[in-house]
Amino acid sequence: MHVQKISNVFWISVAITFASVLYGALAPKSFEEVTGNIQAFITSSFGWYYLTLVTIIVIFCLFFIVSPMGQITLGKPGEKPEHSKISWFAMLFSAGMGIGLVFWGAAEPLSHYAMSPATEEAMTDAAFRESMRYTFFHWGIHAWAIYGLVALALAFFQFRKGKPGLVSATLEPLFGKHMSGPWGTVIDVLAVFATVIGVATTLGFGAIQINGGLSYLFGTPNEFYVQVIIIAVVTVLFLISAWSGLSKGIKYLSNTNLVLAAILLILVVALGPTLLIFNMFTDSIGSYLQSLVRMSFRAAPLDIEQRGWIDSWTIFYWAWWISWSPFVGIFIARVSRGRSIREFLIGVLMVPTILSFFWFAAFGSTSIHVQQSGTDMRELLTEEILFATFGDLPLSMVLSIVAIILIGTFFITSADSATFVLGMQTTKGSLTPPNTVKFTWGIAQSAIAVILLSANGLTALQNSLIIAAFPFSFIMILMMFSLYKALNKERKELGLWIKPTKPPKKLREHEH
Repeated sequence: MHVQKISNVFWISVAITFASVLYGALAPKSFEEVTGNIQAFITSSFGWYYLTLVTIIVIFCLFFIVSPMGQITLGKPGEKPEHSKISWFAMLFSAGMGIGLVFWGAAEPLSHYAMSPATEEAMTDAAFRESMRYTFFHWGIHAWAIYGLVALALAFFQFRKGKPGLVSATLEPLFGKHMSGPWGTVIDVLAVFATVIGVATTLGFGAIQINGGLSYLFGTPNEFYVQVIIIAVVTVLFLISAWSGLSKGIKYLSNTNLVLAAILLILVVALGPTLLIFNMFTDSIGSYLQSLVRMSFRAAPLDIEQRGWIDSWTIFYWAWWISWSPFVGIFIARVSRGRSIREFLIGVLMVPTILSFFWFAAFGSTSIHVQQSGTDMRELLTEEILFATFGDLPLSMVLSIVAIILIGTFFITSADSATFVLGMQTTKGSLTPPNTVKFTWGIAQSAIAVILLSANGLTALQNSLIIAAFPFSFIMILMMFSLYKALNKERKELGLWIKPTKPPKKLREHEH
């Protein structure tokens, strides 16, 4: 019964993924070298393209907030939101509050301050302010605009127009029936491959950090084989959850994530430099807003050193968000049915951004404060910085154990949700993908995470992300044209005009 649901997208995606895994397993040195060369070519030749594209996506999303098209509902006329605002905000937060925030929360601001500042001299007050500004930049409105664009396109075409929840379906206004044939398959395969690499990379980060925490706390060897054991254990846990199809299981885990993240954040604010945290949060928001345009287009064409910094931080992040956008986009779209486009974009762009800012203000200010107090963390591995920061605070063991459990639950929920999303994408948008398909993607994600870790850990993870995101970025450009075309047509049909002299003629869904 299930076999006919499985689309060509599944078989092609599995074949490409299997070939990548096989190559990485049999020739890790060659794999690292090839991915490194491709990554270097993309970042050096197309860094300007990433910077420009992501800024255009931000402007595109902001335009719809103020446009009359913002009144259009992501659902049938008159449809009400499925979830309350509080519940919706919680789910948005949980979508963005992944392993990444825990992994980089203390490490990124400290790196920009003490190890590799963007422009300032290391270990100075100017570098402290700059470190927070750039961290806010990397995790702020640009990241959420990328997710918002994909989620908006998927939600509009799926809930308003009744199309399947596939990336190819969002391009029908441009290409018509071609999206049901081979070209649609190519689009969906690119989306699936970007998702697999994006999620596998994040699982790799999670394994590295759990290992780093165990190593720092209990002297567990910080070695590849330990990371493989961690991935194997988590894979078994999330496959049990995915196989049983217990949606309640994911819901409970998501709620656990939120509670643990809130506990950890409150403890860090209370036990860390509380006043400094609030002051840096306030000051850095002003600094971020003031420098937003300059940071968005900063390509450093005449400075090789600064250019290298932009490649390894900003371009890496833009690629990471693009590769995660099909996965997070589908999740956000699913929980946003019934909201107006304006409400949707304000919620998606603003709420998680402000929460992320406060997270980094708390963890980043604390790690820099610890560094300034005499505990030198510059020689530590990235994954150990969070635990070294906790080591300088009261209740350090409690904080560290909560953090390790939080990373573990994030790990399981991310992988579990991703198996569902990949299953859906490769079974023609089915909302009940067969367990065999989910199982295949679960194993594939974990296998890629292991391969990437074996081929020089973090570097290979980052290289693969930038490569996988590149082709999907062109699909996002097409999405913008397609979405604008469809929404503009809808605007005319509903009689939504910018000029107030032409009142809406038949805005049925907004009649009271």
